[in-house]
Amino acid sequence: MKRHLLLVIIGTYAAIVVAQTQEGFISLDCGLPVEESPYDNSFNGLTFTSDFRFIQTGKIGRVHKDLNNALSKQYLTLRYFPEGKRNCYSLDVKRDTKYLIAVSSVYGNYDGLNLDPNFDIYIGPNKWISVDLEGRTNGTLDEIIHKSMSNSLDICLVKTGTTSPIISAIEIRPLRDDTYVTQSGSLRLSFRVYLNNSAGHIRYADDVRDRIWNPFFDSSYTQITTNLNINNSNAYEVPKTALQSAATPRNASGPLIITWNPKPSNAQVYLYMHFAEIQTLEANDTREFDVILKGNFNHSGFSPTKLKVFTLFTEEPMQCDSGGCRLELVRTPKSTLPPLINALEAYTAIEFPKLETSASDVDAIKNIKVTYRLSKISWQGDPCLPKDWSWENLRCSYVDLSTPPQIVSLNLSESGLTGSIAPALQNLTQLQELDLSNNNLTGPVPSFLASMKSLTLINLSGNNLNGSVPQALLHRVTEGLVLKLDGNPHLCKTSLCNPKKEKNKFLIPAFASAASLLAILVVVALIFVFRKKKLPSDLPAPPSIPVPDVDHTIQPESSFASKKIRFTYTEVQQMTNNFDRALGEGGFGVVYHGCVNVTQQVAVKLLSQSSSQGYKHFKAEVELLMRVHHINLVSLVGYCDEGDHLALIYEYMPNGDLKQHLSGKRGGFVLSWENRLRIVLDTALGLEYLHTGCTPPIVHRDIKSTNILLDQNFQAKLADFGLSRSFPTGNETYVSTVVAGTPGYLDPEYYRTNWLTEKSDVYSLGIVLLEMITSQPVIQQTREKPHIGEWVGLMLTQGDIDNIMDPNLNGDYDSGSVWKALELAMSCVNPSSSGRPSMSQVVIELKECLVYENSRKGVKSDMDSKSSLELSTSFTPDMTPEAR
Repeated sequence: MKRHLLLVIIGTYAAIVVAQTQEGFISLDCGLPVEESPYDNSFNGLTFTSDFRFIQTGKIGRVHKDLNNALSKQYLTLRYFPEGKRNCYSLDVKRDTKYLIAVSSVYGNYDGLNLDPNFDIYIGPNKWISVDLEGRTNGTLDEIIHKSMSNSLDICLVKTGTTSPIISAIEIRPLRDDTYVTQSGSLRLSFRVYLNNSAGHIRYADDVRDRIWNPFFDSSYTQITTNLNINNSNAYEVPKTALQSAATPRNASGPLIITWNPKPSNAQVYLYMHFAEIQTLEANDTREFDVILKGNFNHSGFSPTKLKVFTLFTEEPMQCDSGGCRLELVRTPKSTLPPLINALEAYTAIEFPKLETSASDVDAIKNIKVTYRLSKISWQGDPCLPKDWSWENLRCSYVDLSTPPQIVSLNLSESGLTGSIAPALQNLTQLQELDLSNNNLTGPVPSFLASMKSLTLINLSGNNLNGSVPQALLHRVTEGLVLKLDGNPHLCKTSLCNPKKEKNKFLIPAFASAASLLAILVVVALIFVFRKKKLPSDLPAPPSIPVPDVDHTIQPESSFASKKIRFTYTEVQQMTNNFDRALGEGGFGVVYHGCVNVTQQVAVKLLSQSSSQGYKHFKAEVELLMRVHHINLVSLVGYCDEGDHLALIYEYMPNGDLKQHLSGKRGGFVLSWENRLRIVLDTALGLEYLHTGCTPPIVHRDIKSTNILLDQNFQAKLADFGLSRSFPTGNETYVSTVVAGTPGYLDPEYYRTNWLTEKSDVYSLGIVLLEMITSQPVIQQTREKPHIGEWVGLMLTQGDIDNIMDPNLNGDYDSGSVWKALELAMSCVNPSSSGRPSMSQVVIELKECLVYENSRKGVKSDMDSKSSLELSTSFTPDMTPEAR
């Protein structure tokens, strides 16, 4: 059957070549100890890291010492899996992205048994390859080109015999989506070669995609080479070093023949041939040839372009005959020169028919796994597939190959669960049976259980749940839901829980609210009367009520009564020199540098027309900053409220925000440990004032490192009060409100319950403290524990602060001070607000941390001062930055 080839023609409009970086690369040295990670491969500069964050199981082995000088560094260690049927790496990738995945396994007699392992490797629920290391002293390297179906990629090693599966390295490289296109399935590499009789293999950095090109040559070929530059900028980005040599037939009038045997013999084959004319042709010379793959296609009259790559590839899969595949390049009658070829790739198609478990179910069950710190060895890889290895204690529904499985039963009875019932459970939309019995779960029975329509059985017995069972859930019982609640002594199981007490619960606040409202009205009336008497007759009365929504329209006058200066939009333009110097940008809009009264520098935050925060937050921030004043809170100089033009004018903070300094994006120095403690202490003092020095108390709700600004002396001041909320007076310990804040810094208890307390700010400050300790991102998906709080908790179990502390500090800190700060930070990020310290306690603990640090340096400080402490003399803003 005749097949045709596609010709990739290169021109000035060729696709952009990806910059030669390791962006998107995953290079894991399996079994590498954490303290040796990362390192740069001496051969090509590839950066390898330990695999410990991506796998929960396995043990570390090292190849026999006799092989140390024969192997590259990434093959000297390995991870082996003596326990469990299936052990899986879980890697973060991008959905619908094409990747080259390479897995290496070198036995190296690590166990001294001289028993070469054999095992299978799966990608997700589908088998990729069987590995047999018998007689393979140098190990195996298997490659596949595979498109990810989700944001997570599972590579699983499956035990098939008596030996333990092993793995030495995992290397994943993103590819362009318009390359290596198949009609279906993935591509398993058969070979990738360039025609050269003497050179070694080629990979990164010559190949920006880090494909491995091996030299290949035959005695029937003649080699030609060039030192001239070759244009390789087509979609396949073949390395120039692979194109600078080519093979022609030794018999100039004969064909150039390449043969191979695909595995299996009946496999569907995809072929990619790369050609570039590298000889200088005379005026009457012609190179033209036919490209023939026996029994499949015949591409006639092909001529390579001078010093420019062409790629011919099969658009459809081919099947070779029983004798294998035979590629012939045959010179045409009008050609004066023999055919040539520079490089060649061959793949076989591999189908992965099993769909992965529903992505939402996978996300939910992994969230549950993290929440309850479950370490079941079977809870690896795809939860439902293959059926024989589905996760212990759950059942799935299997419809057909075109329908992803879904979880229908989850039994976590007697699993040592603590804390509240995880909200992630509600994302298991097809769950029919849920058993959480005989654990130590606390808190209320969540109302979301009632909205899970597929549930027919809920067993919550034998826990420490409290409060009342939601009425909606009790109603589901009348419809046939089996609800087991025995063994929860503090849980009310009916709708009639202390009716008298419930009645009082609502009556008392109602009377109190009415009385408070009456008192407020009286006070407002008196203020209005007295103020009216004092106003000069020629001033207009203040306007009544502002428009309090996001769709702020033109208002002729401001709704704010203030002693601060109100500026016109023209004045704002003048003070910012028509907005010529932007300092940064946030959710509110762009912040510009300006000057008031010629010499006073200010920061002008101008509301963007597309801002999601709008007038409501603008109004809240102005009103709050008019009534609160503290050395560690940014001062409001004035505001502009003119039509659609809204602006907040603050004191200027010349040293930017804390995030910039921790990330190394500002200045040429690294904040010392002492300076970091002073900055977080300043922030805590500002928050302590909001929590205890204001009536009613105020919760900031958006504590993060970008909202901590630094003045000329690196004194920290808290900014951005658009989300702040006041507490009602009385005995209320929380206020119920719509959740607001920044992911990563947001109090999980507040997120779950909508109950806002001062402890929500404590949690966020704890996250900032962890940022300052580690200089790590708050959320980083490539970590074994993406959230910084969980990651630090994991690292602390290993008892080594050196792996937690910012390496840029170079160990220049008092270990007692660091341990105390770590303990404080972890208590602040306690999932339960009752386990967190108050902000006043945080201030005390931070002062003690500074005492330890200053004792090391012999510095005496006034720890009772509420102002920012002076920088140490070792801090030099103009010092040369260190490599990060």
